[in-house]
Parts: sequence; structure tokens; C-alpha cells
Amino acid sequence: MLRVAVAGVHGRMGRLAAQTVEAAADLELVGGFARNADPERHIYSDFTALLHAAKPDVVVDFTTHPITVDIAHACIVHGVSPVIGSSAWTPQERDELAAVARAHLIGSMLVPNFAVGAVLLMQFAQHAARFFPSVEIVEMHRAEKLDKPSGTARALAERIGAVTHADVPIHSVRLHGVLAHHEAIFGNTGETFALRHDSLTSESFAQGILLAVRAVRSYKELVVGIDALVEAVR
Repeated sequence: MLRVAVAGVHGRMGRLAAQTVEAAADLELVGGFARNADPERHIYSDFTALLHAAKPDVVVDFTTHPITVDIAHACIVHGVSPVIGSSAWTPQERDELAAVARAHLIGSMLVPNFAVGAVLLMQFAQHAARFFPSVEIVEMHRAEKLDKPSGTARALAERIGAVTHADVPIHSVRLHGVLAHHEAIFGNTGETFALRHDSLTSESFAQGILLAVRAVRSYKELVVGIDALVEAVR
């Protein structure tokens, strides 16, 4: 049984991760990391103390940037696989983590979006980009979300840009009442084509969290996204 801890366990996504792990018969929730410790629930305010006491195999990390960077490196040094949900990593930070993961042969995952529908959106958009000369992205999130554009929107733009070899404009909206919305709008002579994904509740991320947690230890390097895991589902 995989031993799993959650960093940022008191946050919205951290709570979801903890509940998702607890409900899985093949996973054991062994502790959490948060600003406010709660010894009775095995929640630590010192991340290294969590690693030593709880001895997790995997840490699901939903802390904020730049704390998430330190947590990921600490995990790898201690032989623990991080599954990272923060969307604010820079390309340089991602490359540095990839080098550390390879050096230690520790499977790690950096996931822009755990929703299976968002992964399919990226795959379909990359295919559509071959046929349409123009494309723009609209992303909408809850008013409290600080990073603009979202990590998912940036990942989507990178995927499309790999086909078009051009920068893809991103329009960011922050509104009350919205959770997560991403849309790629393509244009061609006489036609438009749109691909859209909406996360209506946080539960939309649960399936992807489970896929990542169960698979991460099978890798010996950093993997970005859960594309391969979604494609393997039968």
C-alpha cells in the first residue's frame, strides 16, 4: 500500500487530495504539511519533520510558489516522489527539478491540471492547430486565483505553439462564481472552431490525482502532465 502525505493539506485542493487518498483502498494517508500543526491528525508545520515521522512514498503538493519548489527538492533528496499541483513554476525551476530527479532516479510529476477533460483539451487542441492559421486562448478562474495566466493556459499555449511555431495569445479572467474554464478558439477562412473544458467542482480533479499518485513511483525522472496516464486508461 502506498503511503501518501499531502502538503498544503488545509487548502482547498489539499483537502480534496487528502479526502481522495483516504477514500482509496490501495492508498494510506499518513500525514500532512500546513502552517498550523495538528499533532492529533499527523499534520506538521515542519516539512522535514513530516518526511521523517510519516515516511511517505509520495507527497501530493498543493502549496504555493515558491514553497512548492523547496518541497519538491526536499522530497527527492529524501527518496520521496512529489506529485506537484502548483501552476506557478518557471521553466528554469522545472528544468532544475528535472535534473535533480534524474540524478536521484526518483519519479516526480508536475501537473498543470489534474482534470482528465483538461488533458484531452490540450491533446485535441494540438491536433486542431495543424488546420487553423489563428488561435487564441480564454481562461477564467475564481477571483481569488493569483497567477495570471493559469498554468493550464500556459501549458495549452505551449502545446499549440509547438505545432504553429508562434506565440498564442491568452486572455485571463478572474470572477466570483467560476472555478476553472479553458477554451481554445481557432479561426480559418469562413469558419471558427472552439474546444472548451469547464471544471464545475473540485471533484473534477480527483481522478487525475489518483492516476498520478499511483503511477509516479514507476518513473525515474520528472514527468510533466498526466497525458500518458490518461491514454493508458481502458
